[in-house]
Amino acid sequence: MRILKLNLTTLVLTVLFSTSLYAQENNTITTVAPFLNIVTDARAAAMGDVGVASSADGNALFHNAAKMVFHKNEVTLGINYTPWLRNLTDDIYVGNFTYQQKIDERSAFGGGIKYFNYGEIEITQSGDSGTSSKGSPYELALDAAYSLKLSENYSMAVALRYIRSDLSITGTSISDIQPSNGFAVDISGYYVSNEMAFSEFNGVARAGFNISNIGPKVSVLNSEGFLPTNLKLGGGFDFIVDDYNQLGLTLEFTKLLVPAVDGEDKNFIEGMISSFGDAPGGLKEELQEVTIGLGAEYLYNNAFAFRAGYFKENENKGNRNFFTLGAGFRASSFNVDISYLASNSVVNNPLENTLRFSLSFDLGDIYEY
Repeated sequence: MRILKLNLTTLVLTVLFSTSLYAQENNTITTVAPFLNIVTDARAAAMGDVGVASSADGNALFHNAAKMVFHKNEVTLGINYTPWLRNLTDDIYVGNFTYQQKIDERSAFGGGIKYFNYGEIEITQSGDSGTSSKGSPYELALDAAYSLKLSENYSMAVALRYIRSDLSITGTSISDIQPSNGFAVDISGYYVSNEMAFSEFNGVARAGFNISNIGPKVSVLNSEGFLPTNLKLGGGFDFIVDDYNQLGLTLEFTKLLVPAVDGEDKNFIEGMISSFGDAPGGLKEELQEVTIGLGAEYLYNNAFAFRAGYFKENENKGNRNFFTLGAGFRASSFNVDISYLASNSVVNNPLENTLRFSLSFDLGDIYEY
């Protein structure tokens, strides 16, 4: 079989990304289904990919489901679209849809789907026949979550996730690749303080955590591997200057809970535990596995938003290093957000110079806190 279409080159690249999204040399840790970690909503993307401790919005499900109960709107529908490898092709994208609903003032539930479309792949076999086959490999995740307030200021949530990966192409040797299925759980918590009065401004403190993608190993491309289980910790503060001006700052740390070495004989629980102390370089290398995200959001009249962020990953663990910018407009019943990523690394980023778009609709009653 020989490749006659450039799109198959794209397939090879993206399949490589499916085993390690930003795989580089040195000591990068690989996982399966890393599309789960792609940030698709433009608000979080514009703030350095932070989301675990930012203020609640319609995309809380994918960052920290515990935030859902603090979202003021009774029902929110969200649609997000992210082009992928835009410099190489125009038919690969990640999209997702979310639904969040308040049950009452203390509880909420939500559901969503994330879909990674690898584009249309065409393969022509060598020989006289010249027959060709086409296919559209994909990966997806279906989510359902429940959030409950344990106190006036603190909530927790559990999210269930079904994962499916189908990278086969009918009529070719790639058709021998069997679709993979997996299941995972997120456990998260979120804290938001009451509004505090200072001499020149009021303020609200925020904090959150999320242990995401906790689940058994999954076989993808005939090879078994760990899901991208992550521990995210974050905190933030909203400076409320007056009724028209507000500035929010959020800082987030992420640690991949996957074994750095000798993971073949470990189950996912053992892998999570060992990930805190198995780096060959000791504590220094363990700290290199922590990524940092910093985001800022300025709101004017609670209608116009301007955002910026920075994301840093150690050069030995993937070397993602980028700045982000974005803006948003909020009306009474809908929100529009856009973000842009500019890489600051020698490593090519699949989202470099890419615009991400989000649209959400707020329906029903408004809950005030």
